[in-house]
Amino acid sequence: MDTAGLPTRLVFTDVDETLINCRSMFDFLDYYMTGRHGAAGTSRARQLRESLLVQASQGIPREETNRAYFRAWAGERAEDVARWGERWFAERSADGSFYLASTRKALVRHQAGGAAIVLVSGSFPALLDPIARDVRADHVLCTRPEEFDGELTGGLLGDPLVGSGKAEAVRSTIAGYPHLDPADCYGYGDHISDLPMLSAVGHPVVVGRNPELLAQLPTGRQL
Repeated sequence: MDTAGLPTRLVFTDVDETLINCRSMFDFLDYYMTGRHGAAGTSRARQLRESLLVQASQGIPREETNRAYFRAWAGERAEDVARWGERWFAERSADGSFYLASTRKALVRHQAGGAAIVLVSGSFPALLDPIARDVRADHVLCTRPEEFDGELTGGLLGDPLVGSGKAEAVRSTIAGYPHLDPADCYGYGDHISDLPMLSAVGHPVVVGRNPELLAQLPTGRQL
């Protein structure tokens, strides 16, 4: 097989608190709802955040809280959300601390060696597409909201990309590059929910000091 021009490996990275220093979905929720809907939007965002925190404390799976988050966007115009996503990125990325420097530098080194970068996130395209452009990512694997007649329905196309869903997406992407071995691929994550994704590649890297994740990956690198 002629591999000229093909990536030397795939490097998968979680986004929130792995590549960037915030939780994009919640940060953007406040940014958009207040910007678009004023005080009513601020209240709406606060109520959703509080509800999701309660659900998480009760042990509700992340897949379900992810779906609950997107239900709150029902009725918003998709083009408005995308436009505000670009604005959010422009403002946030102007701060030099938007990216976690260690992860950003690691991705640049991988790219210099011929690797393809893949963003893997439970977040959605309005926020991830501008990040992907900026870091020159080759693929974006994420949760995708459903649209009808230009409006978000509150539903999803497929399942939320969290937990085991991330691992399935990683394996499917690697399968599209038959010249690559998963054992040669890298993965970057910061949370125990990233474990399935990190376990799907040969070089898992833990970003930060999450004790649960470190305990599950004793032979993995720490960044």
